Amino acid sequence: MNDFAHGPSTIRIGDLEVRRLGFGAMQLPGPEVWGEPKDPAKARAVLKRTVELGINFIDTSWYYGPFVSNRLIAETLHPYAKDLVIATKLGGKRLPDKSWVAALRPEELRQGCEEDLRTLRLERIDVTHLRIIPHSDVPFRESLDAMIGLQKEGKIRHLALSNVTLDQLREAMAITPIVGVQNLYNVIAGEKKLANFPMGVVAGQEQMLDFCAEKGLAFLPYFPLALPGPRKMVSPVLGEIAKKHGATEAQIAIAWLLARSKALLPIPGTSSPAHLDENWAARTIALDKAEIEAITAARS
Repeated sequence: MNDFAHGPSTIRIGDLEVRRLGFGAMQLPGPEVWGEPKDPAKARAVLKRTVELGINFIDTSWYYGPFVSNRLIAETLHPYAKDLVIATKLGGKRLPDKSWVAALRPEELRQGCEEDLRTLRLERIDVTHLRIIPHSDVPFRESLDAMIGLQKEGKIRHLALSNVTLDQLREAMAITPIVGVQNLYNVIAGEKKLANFPMGVVAGQEQMLDFCAEKGLAFLPYFPLALPGPRKMVSPVLGEIAKKHGATEAQIAIAWLLARSKALLPIPGTSSPAHLDENWAARTIALDKAEIEAITAARS
């Protein structure tokens, strides 16, 4: 039975099928995605509630914490349910000053993959994204070849990309199967707003999304509820529509993503079980055509 108001309730990632609303583990560690959570028991409760709700896709990385989100996932959910798909990403790392930097050299990607396997207690990772970090001097093909090597060794089941351009996706697909893309996309990140965004985020996401839908790839929108920084929605349109539906702006943001394309697999994160329930309930909100168009128009 399809309990999603918009589109199918599941999506395929390679030969895997998951519910079309996942969970992002980035908020499980402490502030600034660093160190232990303020309330470890609450973090574990979020993970337990995730699988209780029927969410069977979790996105994480060894450098969340670092190591914290992966460890919490393993401590709470291992041995994993057969239908639980865990996705990770490689290509970045954290420095002692809490900064985020590129780690795209082959030896760095291998080390990161081994850390994911170790901390998640896995022999093979279901989906691993190659995340391209701006200002890296490592050629894209060099990093991609390293990921293909890890897959051939049986450490990775499916390859995906993150923070890439459409040209990079096409280049990768000409070399090896790619199952998905994880790029910035949400209700307020229109093309004009992204033009001056200071994190090196690539533009052209409408074309990317349409391409993924055409080719049968999953598109995982990161920061699905807002841009980084204060978690405040900036479009008054969201508030008006939320009031009409008796919902929160965040729920409307998720509902719009689900309505925008059946290729979208939102992965909102939270450190609160109550907020997790709220996010999950957003799948049942039915937006009409005028509401969808109003939100879309406000994004520019």
